[in-house]
Amino acid sequence: MSVLLSVIYLIATVTFIVGLKRLGHPDTAKSGNTIAAVGMVIAIVGTIFIHDLEVAPIIYILIGAAIVIGSIIGYLIAIKVEMTKMPELVSLFNGFGGASAALIGLVEFSKSIEDSLQAITVISAIIIGAITFSGSLIAWGKLNGSLKSVVKIPQYNLINNLFFIGIITLAVFMIATGNHSPLFTYGVLAAGLVYGILFVLPIGGADMPVVISLLNSLTGIAAAITGILYDNMVMLVGGILVGSAGIILTVAMCKAMNRTLGSVIFGAFGATAAIEGSNKELGTIKSTTASDAAIMMNYATNVIIVPGYGLAVAQAQHVIHELEELLTKKGVNVKYAVHPVAGRMPGHMNVLLAESNVDYGLLIEMDDINPQFTNADVVLVVGANDVVNPAAHNDPSSPIYGMPILDVENAKHIVVNKRSMNAGYAGIQNELFYNSKTSMLFGDAKAALTDLVSELKNM
Repeated sequence: MSVLLSVIYLIATVTFIVGLKRLGHPDTAKSGNTIAAVGMVIAIVGTIFIHDLEVAPIIYILIGAAIVIGSIIGYLIAIKVEMTKMPELVSLFNGFGGASAALIGLVEFSKSIEDSLQAITVISAIIIGAITFSGSLIAWGKLNGSLKSVVKIPQYNLINNLFFIGIITLAVFMIATGNHSPLFTYGVLAAGLVYGILFVLPIGGADMPVVISLLNSLTGIAAAITGILYDNMVMLVGGILVGSAGIILTVAMCKAMNRTLGSVIFGAFGATAAIEGSNKELGTIKSTTASDAAIMMNYATNVIIVPGYGLAVAQAQHVIHELEELLTKKGVNVKYAVHPVAGRMPGHMNVLLAESNVDYGLLIEMDDINPQFTNADVVLVVGANDVVNPAAHNDPSSPIYGMPILDVENAKHIVVNKRSMNAGYAGIQNELFYNSKTSMLFGDAKAALTDLVSELKNM
């Protein structure tokens, strides 16, 4: 490797680290993304043009065409994607990263494998890449509704564990014997693809943020492995950063749900939720109107807004920001309570509200906002369900029992905006809706909030 290329890779590595650091706050996230992207462009250009290999002109043409086509497709998808579809896009792109690692492994297996270490690296890239690719596609299907949230598989844990052991056994056999025939190579690829499907298919919808984080981490690990394979430091460092960040986020999501990673992977969370909660008598509900809710909020001192996936579905983030600004002008103290797993991916609500220019200082994390609910005159829940369900505290039979939630039930008055009484993504009924302090404001979030804003303006 030339000195110039080493310097380029060093610069790219620094931009990745700086970009990742700046992604930790909405105010700097955009610039962080730009910095990391510039670093990647520098690394790609350096890799293509600074090397000691003899490359035919047609190869440069093909590489250039692939970059142009991929960039156009990525750009068009990115500018058109709705916020509600962002988790799906993350899963889909994550799957492509895994597929790339698997394809690199297959290409390398078509060449001569010099030693066991190289064989381990190549096989690992194929297996992890295949699992990530198929698992991410299943996650994508669950998120966009084309697949059922939970697909029950008899003896799920036994089948999965035996299949995983079989993959490892086959990989060890190939490494130990040096048998790299196409039959075994494509066999381990197929096994990885099947395991990815079996791995994600039975996992319930409420655990999808954890699954997305975990699959993202696996993609990073696969990228790091290919970096080792090609002795490419920028791929290695980039993969390590993605892999480690994904693991940290996965652990954080598990903590937010009071679950272990093992219980998420092997527990099929949500599979029995609908059955257990569907016949439970919780009492009666009372509905309200935008006019009554507006009166309640107009004379409040402290209002807390709890955003959820329904807010994203209705694309109502701008209206809720208008509501917040209107209440603030009336002297009301307004804050947003954000649960770590609200929405369909980690940070979904933060990104959604940042898009409407909500002051990040108003977004309060769960541990900090929970003690403040007792002083809240009104809590407005918009589209959130499982993250405000008191069953997590008081129903040991509930599948979400023990999961940390937003303590909305402690507020003086609660207004819940929801399209219908359908269960949330975990598939269970919400006890909060039947609380004597709760009033249900039924309807599409954007329409309901628009009516609420209109009523407040007339007061």
